[in-house]
Amino acid sequence: MFPSVGNGMNPALPGDIASGQEAVVPVRPGRARAGCGTTSTRFESAARGGSRGLLALWLLVFLSFFGMPDAPAAEPLRLSVSLTPLSLPIFVAQRQGYFTAEGLALKVDEVIGGHRSLQQVMEGSADLATCSEAVVMFNSFQRQPYAVIATFVTSDDDVKVITRADTGITRPQQLVGKRIATVVGSAGHYYLDTLLLLNGVDPKTVQVSNIQPEAMMEALRQGKVDALSIWEPYPFKTLTTVPASRPLAKSGGYTENFNLIAHRRLIGVRDGDLVKLLRALDHAQRFIKDEPLKAQAILRERLHVDQSFIDWIWPRYNYRLTLAQSLLTTMEGEARWAVAEGYVAGKHSPNYLDFVYTKPLRQVRPGAVSIDD
Repeated sequence: MFPSVGNGMNPALPGDIASGQEAVVPVRPGRARAGCGTTSTRFESAARGGSRGLLALWLLVFLSFFGMPDAPAAEPLRLSVSLTPLSLPIFVAQRQGYFTAEGLALKVDEVIGGHRSLQQVMEGSADLATCSEAVVMFNSFQRQPYAVIATFVTSDDDVKVITRADTGITRPQQLVGKRIATVVGSAGHYYLDTLLLLNGVDPKTVQVSNIQPEAMMEALRQGKVDALSIWEPYPFKTLTTVPASRPLAKSGGYTENFNLIAHRRLIGVRDGDLVKLLRALDHAQRFIKDEPLKAQAILRERLHVDQSFIDWIWPRYNYRLTLAQSLLTTMEGEARWAVAEGYVAGKHSPNYLDFVYTKPLRQVRPGAVSIDD
C-alpha cells in the first residue's frame, strides 16, 4: 500500500496540471489580461505546479518499486540473568537460537543472585531481570519501577541450610545463638526464617551475617559462620568442597517462584518484544521436557559443573511458564512477615496485583494465567 501524499489525493491544481499536463492560458498577442498579470507569468506559475505534480508521481513510482524505508531497529533488550539452574530456560533459548528465531535482539548479562539481577533493573542498567518472588517483595517497599511478566520455574528444594559437623548442629532448634550466613532480602533469607519459625525458633535468637553467595563457602570453612542458607549451586559446591559439611532437612514450608521481571518503561511500549521473549522461553521449556539430556549438557556448560551436580538438582525443578494466584498470596504472606519482623520500612504491604503484568503471557499461553486482574 502506498503512503498518501498530502490529504491522500492529488494536489488540487488548475486545469490538467494534476495529471502532469501543462495548462496554457490563451491571450491575444501583445495584450495582457487585466488583473491576471502577463502571459509569461501565468505560464511559469503553471509550469511550477506541473513540476510538483510530476515530482509526486515519480515519488509514488519509486515507492512502488523499492518500498518504504525500514523503520529504525529497536534497541536490543538488556536481560540480567542469575547464574543458577533456575535460569536453564534462558540458557536453552540462547543456545538453541529461539530468541533469534523470534527476531528478538537481546543482550544478556550474567550475575550471581537474583538480588543483583533486579538491582540492575532498578538502577537502569538492565531492562529485564530474573529473581525470586522474595526479592520482588523485599524491593517493593522501596521503589516500584518493575513488574513480573512470568514465573518460569518453581522449586521447593532450591534453597538449603548447610552446617559443619563440628558445630554439632543437626536440627533447626540447635541454630539458636549461632552465626548464619545468608543474603539479606533474598529467598535464602526468607527460607531461613521459615525454617526457624516452623520449628519453634524465634529468628531474632540467631545471628544473621549478610554475606554474598560466592563468599559463603570460605566463611563456613574458616569457622566465621556456623551455617549458611543459600540457593543452588552453592549448597552442592559447599557439600563437595568444605570438609564435614552437611545439610539440614528441608523445611517443607516454602516453594520458590523464579520470575522474569520487566522494567515498567517496556510495558505497553514493547509488548511485542515481551511476547517474543516469552514465546522463546516456551519453546525452551518444551525442549527441556523433550530433550532432558541435551538440556542438562547446556546447564553443565553454562554453570561449569559436572554431571554429579545435575543428578543432584534435576528432580527439584518444575520448568513451566505461569502467572498464578499463588504468586500473589506468597508475596502477601512474605510481606506480612517482613513487616512484623522489621525487615522493611513501612507498616502496610503493597498491592501485589500492581506488580504483575499479564498481557504478554496471555498472548503466549492464555491458560497459564490464573491471576484475576
